[in-house]
Amino acid sequence: MSASDPLYVGLMSGTSVDAIDCALVRCHGDQVVVIATHEHAIPPQVKSQIAAISHSGPDEIERMGVLDRALGLLFAKATMQLLDLANKQPEDIKAIGSHGQTIRHRPPSAAVSGETSFSLQIGDPNTIAEKTGITTIADFRRRDIAAGGEGAPLAPAFHAAAFAKPGVGRAVVNIGGIANASILDGSELLMGFDTGPGNTLLDHWIARHREKPYDHDGRWSSAGQVHQVLLDKLLAHSYFSKTGARSTGKEAFNLAWLDSQLAELDPITATDVQTTLMEFTCISITRAIRSCPLKVSEVYICGGGSHNSHLMQRLTQCLAPATLANTLAIGMDPDWVEAVTFAWLASRTLEGLSGNSPAVTGASGARILGGIYLSGI
Repeated sequence: MSASDPLYVGLMSGTSVDAIDCALVRCHGDQVVVIATHEHAIPPQVKSQIAAISHSGPDEIERMGVLDRALGLLFAKATMQLLDLANKQPEDIKAIGSHGQTIRHRPPSAAVSGETSFSLQIGDPNTIAEKTGITTIADFRRRDIAAGGEGAPLAPAFHAAAFAKPGVGRAVVNIGGIANASILDGSELLMGFDTGPGNTLLDHWIARHREKPYDHDGRWSSAGQVHQVLLDKLLAHSYFSKTGARSTGKEAFNLAWLDSQLAELDPITATDVQTTLMEFTCISITRAIRSCPLKVSEVYICGGGSHNSHLMQRLTQCLAPATLANTLAIGMDPDWVEAVTFAWLASRTLEGLSGNSPAVTGASGARILGGIYLSGI
């Protein structure tokens, strides 16, 4: 790695829609060095628009088109603020890798028989390229879907490049709105999949009952009792019976689904529901890892869930004797792993290299991911 290696920007806005994570990264093959980071706020009205467009409703095309452009402008602004912080100019950057904002994810594993699978992210890359003057790569998921894959998770290929260690069985778990795990058998990416809900149900439940965006350190969830009957109902979701390539999203795990489960039970206190949702996240992650044909001895957590001390304590107990830490222990701040992933994927695209892992997504083969939107003529 040298100062002459190209710089890339990675942009990530996930299921939680808490902020745009921006990372400035120097790439040399599979080697990455994080130069600067920036968390860019998403205005409340934009969050509301994203929530509204994420399920069917009237005038969807009009609302999606307007929001697509608005998010493109917001991603461009976030990029320019990152460059200001890093004292860099647009001409210093080879490309931006923008994940975009997912508004639908209906992969093959979730599609009803005969239904066409698709995944849709918005945040107009034309606008990003135009406003920043930087070549932008976006729309990473749909080529994998077209090749018969799930379109997700895409992070495992990067996890293998950045975190694999010969001779060690590792799991790298990103706990965002939805959690995903990468299983690394030494230097080999053995498998990867979404494990189920990460923070999404916890965040939405506390927002409803306490008007807070998230449960800081899991303080509320640690105050109640696990309701075993509710937990068993949640774990009976059909997603957890799937094997092989699989992914999921808020289409499957949302407050409407949770309400339907609660409606079949006697009243449960809001605090005990939150505690049970915490256990639901921990048990679903644990079961997914233990179902793998590999003895995992080390588990590393990234994403927002890494800051929830109650969640981390409970995962430590559930996953023992495997050790548990966040990804800082293996060289990368857990807050920026996803943004760095999309900077790395952008570098793969421009180098003509595949970005998906067929063993993870179930695609018919390796594919170069993303559309390239050049900065100018």
